[in-house]
Amino acid sequence: MRNWLRVSWLRSAQANVDTDQPGADYIDPDSVDTVLTRAAAPVLDAMAQEIESEPVSLILTDASGTVLRRRLGDIGLAAALDSVHLAPGFRYAETNVGTNGIGTSLEVGAPLLIRGDEHYNGRLRRFSCAGAPVTHPVTGAVLGAVDLTTLAENTNALLLSFAKMVAQRIREQILEEAGELDRALLRDYHLACQHSGRPVIAIGDEVLMINDLTHRVFDSRDQAAIIDRTRDSRGRSEPFTLLADLPSGVTARLSYRPTFVDHRLAGGIVHIKEQVDGRRTRSGDRDRAPVLRSVAGTSATWTRTVEEMIDACARGEWIVVDGEPGTGKSTSVRAVHEYSRNGHELVCVDASTSSTDEIVERVATAVEDGSDLLIHRVHSLDEDTLDAVSDLLLDVSSNSAADDSWVAVTMHSAQGLPDTHPLLRLFPKTVQVPPLRHHIEDLPELSRYLLDGMGAANLTLSRAAANQLARVSWSGNVAHLKSVLEDICRRRRSGTIELDDLPAECRSTTRRRLTRLESLERDAVVEALALHNGDKVAAAKALGMSRATIYRKIREYGIEYRARSVRSRDHS
Repeated sequence: MRNWLRVSWLRSAQANVDTDQPGADYIDPDSVDTVLTRAAAPVLDAMAQEIESEPVSLILTDASGTVLRRRLGDIGLAAALDSVHLAPGFRYAETNVGTNGIGTSLEVGAPLLIRGDEHYNGRLRRFSCAGAPVTHPVTGAVLGAVDLTTLAENTNALLLSFAKMVAQRIREQILEEAGELDRALLRDYHLACQHSGRPVIAIGDEVLMINDLTHRVFDSRDQAAIIDRTRDSRGRSEPFTLLADLPSGVTARLSYRPTFVDHRLAGGIVHIKEQVDGRRTRSGDRDRAPVLRSVAGTSATWTRTVEEMIDACARGEWIVVDGEPGTGKSTSVRAVHEYSRNGHELVCVDASTSSTDEIVERVATAVEDGSDLLIHRVHSLDEDTLDAVSDLLLDVSSNSAADDSWVAVTMHSAQGLPDTHPLLRLFPKTVQVPPLRHHIEDLPELSRYLLDGMGAANLTLSRAAANQLARVSWSGNVAHLKSVLEDICRRRRSGTIELDDLPAECRSTTRRRLTRLESLERDAVVEALALHNGDKVAAAKALGMSRATIYRKIREYGIEYRARSVRSRDHS
């Protein structure tokens, strides 16, 4: 047995792969429109004609071994492949099904041919397959693999040559498309710089360009904030405009326009304009932000949000507070109410945890008593309850006593309540609460506030740990940060929080959304590296994977390691 094959069988055994039944997991991919699939499409179409009527299948997978495309030379092969789940959506990683052309070529990082009896799984031995990894021609990153599979009796050395040829043609197509797309983006960037006379940023899959005017107008902290907000536009095919509050106190208007080559998105151009607001100046001259007892943050973005809410509350103007889950919407409303309308009772109703009768009864009682009202997660109400609440609030707003009552509702507009709903028409103003990633400079102060609230006054964040937390994307926002700190507090109650104390999810900052299985794998790699003091060889051995695999996982998940600690780097 060849050495690489023997090692592959050992890995398969250590992964407890079933030798009798393929264990391919079905993965529902978030998107199959990627650099790989776009470049592979014309190549697969051309190659499918070459294998027409031949007893062979041509398969494309992503970097995890999940089948994305399958082309059949002989339709009669379909039933045989389906019987072992070698079909789109199924993951043929070596850890799932053992030694095979797809998973093992990705594991080894080289093209190889697996003949029938060389498969680890007995049911796969009726097939022979040749796999070849597909790497990005510029970055070198592994994007996926090409596989040629046929029945074992049809094994031919040309299978491997054909697989390598298809992989090479996909790489060439990626390079050609990247060159064409980058040229289009560069053209639009130069035009914008020449004609707009404004700060300009160009952003693509692998490109970020900033003109000299951006460097001259904005300092380094503002530039970093602008780039962070600009990342949200990557991959968007429609134009949009947003306002960004920068650390200096300036508000910038970011206008994004996409660049296309035919129907392919090349990236986009962001025009930046500094908004003029007589009430606001740069941070050196700005009035001190109001201090609220139950919220923390002094960044320009957060301060602007709080000021808008305080202004509306002080004037008795009803508001909708919109934002992602976990951003602190209801906490902010309660803090602002205490600051601006101290002495007025605030009735709080959580629409997601209360019954319909209880919601209507509590709203009716608050209306009758003239109390101020907060309805949290109003988007979770059913249509009948929304109508009942709307009728009650309409009576208040049309009553002369409405000036004495203040009402706020919190919602996440992306979760279904349209802007045109009759309930929202009763609220003249909407305040957007920013996600934590858009005011990440508040994280140290926010962490200190949360730790104090947990009774961990003697627990502090080291600079390294704070810097690492600031690089996490925080998909769950402040609620997510709170759960992480609670987890740390269960293991350390005093002293200094170091990198080693951070949970695995905070030591890997890949921007890609991970599946549950990938998250578990990432955590296992981080914990093994930490356990073995950053020794990759020992960590790989403990995990039952090759050294090449652990290197690939470290790059894929953005994990940084060093002696005595393991942390992540930002791959965005």
